[in-house]
Amino acid sequence: MDKITQTELEAAAFRRLVVHLQERTDVQNIDLMNLAGFCRNCMSKWLKAAADERGVELSMDEAREQVYGMPYEDWKVQYQKEASAEQQAAFTEAFARTHGEAPESA
Repeated sequence: MDKITQTELEAAAFRRLVVHLQERTDVQNIDLMNLAGFCRNCMSKWLKAAADERGVELSMDEAREQVYGMPYEDWKVQYQKEASAEQQAAFTEAFARTHGEAPESA
């Protein structure tokens, strides 16, 4: 497979993942973090970093809007739920395993 085709396929898979996450508003970011080690915010940061590396202007708010499908603040109001004690504990444990320390927000 040539590089252009590979890049096109990877971009298509990324776009499909974004649509899937936009449709699955019932899946909370903390659940994604606990199970997969990344969430919508991570994807937004990766998108912003890729833009920065290429000298493309993209604000963090714009990156989040691309991933969430709406302004981040709107998504939080409409779909974000308070994390349970169990979710928070699982997140702290997973973060410590990965980073060797507790997260700042814990």
